[in-house]
Amino acid sequence: MIDPVNQKTTMTEPQNVTPAPEQDPWADIRPYEDSEVAEVLARLASNRELLDALTRYRLPRLNRLLPALARAIASYAIRRETRGVASVHDFQMRVAYYMERMIRTSTDDLRVEGLEHLAPDTAYLFIGNHRDISLDPAFVNYGLHRAGRDTVRIAIGDNLLKKPYVTDLMRLNKSFIVPRALRGKRAMLAAFQSLSAYIRHCITEDNHSIWMAQREGRAKDGIDRTDPAIIKMLTMARRQEDRKAPIGEAIAELRMVPVSISYEYDPCDVQKARELHAIHSQGGYAKSEFEDIQSIVAGITGHKGRVQLRFGEPLGASFDTPEAVAAEIDRQVISGYHLFPSHYLALEALGDAPELLDMSEVSDVDRARFQARLNDVPAELRPWWLAQYANPVRNKAGQLKDEN
Repeated sequence: MIDPVNQKTTMTEPQNVTPAPEQDPWADIRPYEDSEVAEVLARLASNRELLDALTRYRLPRLNRLLPALARAIASYAIRRETRGVASVHDFQMRVAYYMERMIRTSTDDLRVEGLEHLAPDTAYLFIGNHRDISLDPAFVNYGLHRAGRDTVRIAIGDNLLKKPYVTDLMRLNKSFIVPRALRGKRAMLAAFQSLSAYIRHCITEDNHSIWMAQREGRAKDGIDRTDPAIIKMLTMARRQEDRKAPIGEAIAELRMVPVSISYEYDPCDVQKARELHAIHSQGGYAKSEFEDIQSIVAGITGHKGRVQLRFGEPLGASFDTPEAVAAEIDRQVISGYHLFPSHYLALEALGDAPELLDMSEVSDVDRARFQARLNDVPAELRPWWLAQYANPVRNKAGQLKDEN
């Protein structure tokens, strides 16, 4: 140490000083760890906003007449449902139970393809098309779980985390936070650098897979396109470490795998059509306070018909630009997208591109079901509703044309 009088170094006896705990650079964005689960569950069981939301949905009459009693019942239900949950894995096993029930009650069939070609003990960065706020990664997790593999850490935008209890629930389910609401280029750049470093750490050091969407927000028009800005963010950490490193090396290091998810029917299709119509006719659309939460609930509970999930092939090091990476992700996502009767029936209803119609697998039951859903759509929204289902047919046809 330094002698303050003589200004010279002196020797002192060693002291038993407890070293400061290593700082967690991603504490504010990463999923919760096992050591945090008990505290988070206790916080959820006493969160008034969560209890009110649950009672409005499950106990509406009691919530109006005796709200305090309704909250007490909801709090007890949370504690009962999470009894014995001591880890993130325990929590996800409870989620898996409800996921299986959701699949039984709201889907007609679920098929998972391509996973057999990926090493079971290797971490991948799954990057996929985005149709449903919570179910896209949930189906990825379910497919991995059924195959005996570990689930993914899920990228979720902070625009969805407007309530503390939502943040707690998402981070308990292995979600990490993607910043979207920061102001200023410097703040956003720093946040994206940290996010890029975290994702790279998950893949290369933790050997833990990631899921993220190919672009910000859901593809409400049925057109799946990768935003090259996402690719730039993902390669930031590697290229910051070595500015001369080719982008292909950063991509190969992340073991990026495109994923396609296809729904025969989207429970949020009318809401998406309403938003697209408002943007077209009024120049903008303002979401209500709880609209994203309502979309999550609708997606989970609404009928989806058949669902197909397809895992693609890992991207190698042969890419020179983010745009080239995005193009390959698009190619795999579109080629892996499964077209259901609803897609062809929508294109037929629009009356254009008859040369793209393939009605060989469209049954009378399919047609009747499609027409019943279409009849419930307000007339002014129908072109937008139909386009959601017709555009994937056009996308596939366009890709095949480009390849030929």
